[in-house]
Amino acid sequence: MKARITKRLAQCDEQAFRTRLLAWYDMNARDLPWRKDHDPYRVWVSEIMLQQTRVAAVIEHYHEFLRRFPTVEKLAAAREASVLAAWSGLGYYRRARMLHAAAKVVARERGGKFPQTAAEWRELPGIGRYTAAAIASIAFGEPAAVVDGNVERVLQRIAGHVVSGEEIWDRAESLLDRSRPGDFNQAMMELGATVCTPRAPACLTCPVMEQCATRGELAGTAKPAAQKKKETHYALERRNGSVFLTRRPKDARLMAGMWELPEIQPPADSAERLLTLKHSITVTDYTVHVWRGPVPEESSGKWVALSKLSKLAMTGLARKILRKVAAGSAILY
Repeated sequence: MKARITKRLAQCDEQAFRTRLLAWYDMNARDLPWRKDHDPYRVWVSEIMLQQTRVAAVIEHYHEFLRRFPTVEKLAAAREASVLAAWSGLGYYRRARMLHAAAKVVARERGGKFPQTAAEWRELPGIGRYTAAAIASIAFGEPAAVVDGNVERVLQRIAGHVVSGEEIWDRAESLLDRSRPGDFNQAMMELGATVCTPRAPACLTCPVMEQCATRGELAGTAKPAAQKKKETHYALERRNGSVFLTRRPKDARLMAGMWELPEIQPPADSAERLLTLKHSITVTDYTVHVWRGPVPEESSGKWVALSKLSKLAMTGLARKILRKVAAGSAILY
């Protein structure tokens, strides 16, 4: 397999690729908080947060999460509701639950000692092949290549054709700089995120353009699925410094067990609309209308004091709505 890949990609001088990519990364790497040291806990938290989430959306949550749970022991000892509350706004809450579960394993079964190899990391809940290799290479210098969406796009464009499955992992391993594996992996991801972008790649600024067979869009790649459009309505009722919230079923497919405003049918024209906002979840763009209560009598839930909302495991949409309603007042959280 590796011989076939090498023949196919002979136009790529691997050593020149490594040298140029790392020199570019040393000069152009974004100043991200999890890059300030190689602490495995911080690297781990950042990698879980960055799954399916943009860097810009992660930074604020990263700082707040570490403020609440500065060590793996603190995270392991926390209630799940507290962890989900700190995660609120990032979405894909299964990541937070698995991070919490894995923290308990590290703190209680491993005596607080982190795995040092990708193989060991994969034994923890919620750690897949990419995440294990990323943490092991960045935090411990293990020469393990990573393949995420950014890296896959870079490798395919260099090859000039679609490469997938084990072949893409073999190619990543072949290119890996084994003396600086963590930096090399981050450089590959950085290149895909900032230069070799899905649309309109900045080829003229690419440090490895001479090694690239495509130098632009790779023909034949699938187009992203079109976003769906949907309208939804919520009731907001406040009373004596509290707001009425309902809880999603514990077996819900999305955001199980999270608190939110009661969803309602479009009310009569006489109802008071507090605000309308846009919100996206995976492949759906929502237009969200928020109406002043009262909530329907059949709604089951509870009154929650405004002062306690910051510690409640709420959906990102509910938190966004309440922040907008509270904007300009002292109720900011």
